[in-house]
Order: sequence, then C-alpha cells, then structure tokens
Amino acid sequence: MTNQVDNSKRRFLTLATGAVGGIAVAGVAVPFVGSFFPSERAKAAGAPVEVDISKLEPGQKINAEYRGKPVWVVSRTKEMVDNLPKNDGKLVDPKSEVDQQPDYCKNEGRSIKPEVWVALGVCTHLGCSPTYRPELAPADLGPEWLGGFYCPCHGSKFDLAGRVFSGVPAPKNLEVPPHKYINDKLLLIGESK
Repeated sequence: MTNQVDNSKRRFLTLATGAVGGIAVAGVAVPFVGSFFPSERAKAAGAPVEVDISKLEPGQKINAEYRGKPVWVVSRTKEMVDNLPKNDGKLVDPKSEVDQQPDYCKNEGRSIKPEVWVALGVCTHLGCSPTYRPELAPADLGPEWLGGFYCPCHGSKFDLAGRVFSGVPAPKNLEVPPHKYINDKLLLIGESK
C-alpha cells in the first residue's frame, strides 16, 4: 500500500499560511508607515496662524503663538521707526546680514511695513522671553536706550527691530518668522508673501 499525498490539501495549507502571513505583515506595516506622517496635532502646531491687527494701537505689542513659540506683533510709532538708524553703531548686525529673517524683511526695520514689526519672542542667547521696553531711556538701561526689548535673564538688549546690541550675551538678532498680510486687518504668520 502506497501513501499518496493529497496535493490539493498541501496547496490549500500553503496558500492559507501565506495569506495569514501577508495579513500579519500588512498589520505591522500600516502603523509603521503611518508613523512617518505627522499627526493632526503636529500639523496644527506648524500651521500658519492668523492674527487680527485691527485693534493694534501705535506703540502697542500683541502676542500670538506659532509652532509653540511666542510671536510679537508691534505697532511702531513714527518716532520709533525714525530712531532705528540711531542704534546702528551700537549693534552686532545692524544690516541684518545673518539669516534671522525672510529676504523681504532684510531692511532697516526688518519688516514688510515699517510701522508693524513681527518677531519670535525668544532671546537668541538661551531662549528666554525678553520684555517689551518701548519707553525712551529708562534709568536701568542707560541713556542711549531708544526703546526695544530687554532680556532680564542675562541682560541682552534688542532694539525695536529686534537687532541685538553689542556687548550682550545674545549672539544674533531676534528671529522674524515668515509672514504676510491678508489685508490691512489680518496678518498670517507662517506663510511668506
């Protein structure tokens, strides 16, 4: 008596084993491949942010958040804008040659519109958030002070265009994020013009 092998059962078992193995591989691969794509929360964290500037008064600063960092929007008065060139001799990078801003903000005021300035509110020394000190010559900042930002953590000073003064710990100007105006009342931070 010879033992005959039932090839149809063997074929069925081979195909069934292969199918179950294929399903298992797909079950492991889908979450693995999915981990390469950002989550909805991560997408939202990097998404452009609209800021209403319709109520922004001259000399006022408002705060927003972009990518988990504070963003300042400052409405500079004519006097503030006129005082910017007076700081040039006291600054590390008065012409903004270090890439800390988009090309369209490489100008005296580091802005699209001279009267509105946008920047990340993070000191370039150790990441503290400087305070807004728009008043002229407070006693604690010296007689040459024409308004700007002061980081109380380590004494870094920035003018009203976010340009860093010489002789302070911060090595670079404050960063200007990409931004554009949707209209006269709305600013979009995170997209270039």
